Amino acid sequence: MKRASIIFNPVARGLSRHRHLLQRTIETLRRQGIEARLIATEAPGTAGAQARREVDSGVDLILAAGGDGTVNEVASGILYSGVPMAILPGGTANVLAREMRLPIHLDRVAQQLSEFQPHPVSVGRLSSEDTEPRAFLCMAGVGLDAEIVSRVNPALKVRAGKLAYYVSGFSNFFDPLREFDVTVDGETYQASFGLISRVRNYGGDLEIARSASLLRDDFEVVLFRGTERVRFLPYLLGVALRQVHRLQGVTIVHGRSIECSAPARDRIFSQVDGELVGHLPASVDILPGALTMLLPPAYVAREQSYVDVPVFA
Repeated sequence: MKRASIIFNPVARGLSRHRHLLQRTIETLRRQGIEARLIATEAPGTAGAQARREVDSGVDLILAAGGDGTVNEVASGILYSGVPMAILPGGTANVLAREMRLPIHLDRVAQQLSEFQPHPVSVGRLSSEDTEPRAFLCMAGVGLDAEIVSRVNPALKVRAGKLAYYVSGFSNFFDPLREFDVTVDGETYQASFGLISRVRNYGGDLEIARSASLLRDDFEVVLFRGTERVRFLPYLLGVALRQVHRLQGVTIVHGRSIECSAPARDRIFSQVDGELVGHLPASVDILPGALTMLLPPAYVAREQSYVDVPVFA
């Protein structure tokens, strides 16, 4: 039998009221020859260290059960270990699970796990002056979306899920935005919202970075200009219609090294995978092949079919 550890967030929205699903998942894994045990995260920010301890103890597989924040922490803790990680969706948005088109139920993902294949995956890393470097699997956001994350009410997020982000976004609708500089591989642009993404999915419902992929070794950087929030209403419509690349005021580039800076008087937030990180200045770089992930064969085949296709062809 393979040994696996399930690192789960006990307060994740999809798990807190359905703890029985985790026990069912353990039974499903056992039928596939995987002996798994449950390990609850002790507090925010502890999942990475807990996952690393499990790797050091000799487990063959790490399963991250929860939302994107939990997945991010677990992945950060086992970088370069060679021990594969798989995800069991159970949070608010589950961006990575949606990107791979995984079932929404934990035990259904567990039923398919023996078919998944290990693949090296590149990981992003955001560094800033006021926090420790943070690795991320999905995306980093600078400006508007990070500001929204900073204002989200945690209690409302537990009760209402993604609705909490919309409430936060519209609560300061008439406040002006501030633009900042984004330098991608030596070329400088301006934006009030910068998305530095490894995935196409955004927030679980939208698709912004249309040619990003976990199988690539770079970022898709989507930059939105504008100091008035009302300007983002047509941006949102364009994203919903999957026409973001045609919108005036939007710049899309690929790169491996990104620098974000703003005047000292402007306090611009940054976030990774939906978790607030800090303020500008910040830099983002790629860590090639830093994580081994178990990926569904259908996802790998789909990504490989167009990962080398020119952007927006």
